[in-house]
Amino acid sequence: MNRRGQVRFENIVKMHGDFAALKDVSFAIESGEFFALLGPSGSGKSTTLRILAGLDAPTSGRVFIDGQDITASDARDRDIAMVFQSYALYPHMTVYENIAFPLEMAKLSKAAIGPAVQEAARKVAIDHLLDRKPGQLSGGQQQRCALARAIVRKARLFLLDEPLSNLDAKLRLETRTELKKLQRSLGVTAVYVTHDQEEAMTLADRMAVFMAGQIQQTGRPAEVFARPNSIDVAAFIGSPPMNLIPARYSSGSVEIAGSRLETSQKEAGDRDVVVGIRPGAVRIAACGIPATVELVEDLGDTAILDLDCGGTFIRARISDGDIPHEGAALSITARAHDIHLFDPTTRRRL
Repeated sequence: MNRRGQVRFENIVKMHGDFAALKDVSFAIESGEFFALLGPSGSGKSTTLRILAGLDAPTSGRVFIDGQDITASDARDRDIAMVFQSYALYPHMTVYENIAFPLEMAKLSKAAIGPAVQEAARKVAIDHLLDRKPGQLSGGQQQRCALARAIVRKARLFLLDEPLSNLDAKLRLETRTELKKLQRSLGVTAVYVTHDQEEAMTLADRMAVFMAGQIQQTGRPAEVFARPNSIDVAAFIGSPPMNLIPARYSSGSVEIAGSRLETSQKEAGDRDVVVGIRPGAVRIAACGIPATVELVEDLGDTAILDLDCGGTFIRARISDGDIPHEGAALSITARAHDIHLFDPTTRRRL
C-alpha cells in the first residue's frame, strides 16, 4: 500500500516586507487525499502551494512531507510534480519530448523512457498526439500533456495551480471529471489551488478555505457548505451565497423584517445576531415573511428570485412548481435547522 504524500504545515508565516501573505497557517493532508486550497484572489492559497513546492521559502514555520522536515530542501529534492495554469509546455518540443523531459533530466535510459511516456500519455488519452507540437493542440489537449508530464515522474505529490482556468466551461467540466478519476487511479496525493468553489466542492475530499492569508475553515466540502464557521466563509461558499441578515434573537426564534422564524440553534438570552439562510433553503409559504419579487433569473431547471422583504433583501432559489412573476407578492419561510446564527462582532458561528 502506497502511504506516500502526507503533508503537514506547521505555523507557516510568509512576509513580503510589512505585508503578511500567510499568517500562521497550519494544516495536514493525508496520503492519497485530494485536498483543495480554496479562496478568493490574494488570499494566500498560491503562496501556500509555492512554499510546498519549494519555489518560495516561508519566513517562519515548518513544512513536512512524509514526516520529514523539508522546509529548507531544494525544490528538485522534494519529489513533487506540478501542473500550472499556463501548462508551461516547451513549444519547440513534441508532445512526446515534453512528457519525456523530466525523465531525461533524471538521466533515465532511452529504453525506460519510451514505455513510461506511452503509459502516461495513454492515461490521459493523448497517446495518438505524441508527434504533435503544443501549438497544434487544443487547450484541453495541452492540459493533458501537462498532466502526462506530471504523471510520468511518479512523484509522491501532485500540485495543481488553477489547472482548468484557461479552458472553456464545457471542457472544464469534462476535464474536472477526468482529473478526479485520474487521481483516484494513480492513488496519488493531490493539492489543488482554485478560486472556483464548484471545482473545490466536486473534486476535493477535504478543503481549506483561505481568506486574507489565513485558513478560515478546513473540512469535507459538504461539511463546510452545511456548517460555515464564519460570516466570511458563509458569504464565499455557495452560488448564490448565503443570505446574511442582521436580526434579533430571543427564546428560540429570530425576528426578520417584522416576522418571527423558529431556529434550532438555541442561545442564552436575547441578542443581536446575523442570520444566515441559503437561497435553496428559502421556501414560498402560505404565511411567513411578506416579500415582493423584484427580479427573476430563470435558469431553466431553477430560478433565482430577488425578494424585497420590507427593505430587507433576500435571494431564493426555487427549483420546482410555478415560478412567480416580477412584482408578485408572496410569503417566505425557512425550516428551523436551515437558519444559521452568527455573532455580528466576532463574525464567528454561534
